[in-house]
Amino acid sequence: MIFVSKYLVPNGYLGLTLFPFVFLKKKELKQDAVFINHERIHLKQQLELLVIPFYFWYVIEFVFRLFQYKKWHLAYRNISFEREAYLQEKKLEYIKNRPFWAFLKYLRRHDF
Repeated sequence: MIFVSKYLVPNGYLGLTLFPFVFLKKKELKQDAVFINHERIHLKQQLELLVIPFYFWYVIEFVFRLFQYKKWHLAYRNISFEREAYLQEKKLEYIKNRPFWAFLKYLRRHDF
């Protein structure tokens, strides 16, 4: 389910996915197929890791990346979940053929 809420989405971000919901900062984003596909990739990732472990992994990897890159935005963009979502978001059929735990191949260092 997709909701629009400029208050739930942190400043500097356009969307937030908390299984099973996607929160968007602006209603126009509902029409952005690439953006929605990005968020759907996150829904799939969260489901694969049974939701709660996804959030633990996300936070731990973010902290690791923050030490690695020393910059908030670089740390965020280099989390394996984000790497997968950003690199595959334009492939609108990606979810249909996505391998199980595909995010694991994005753990290696690939600077954005």
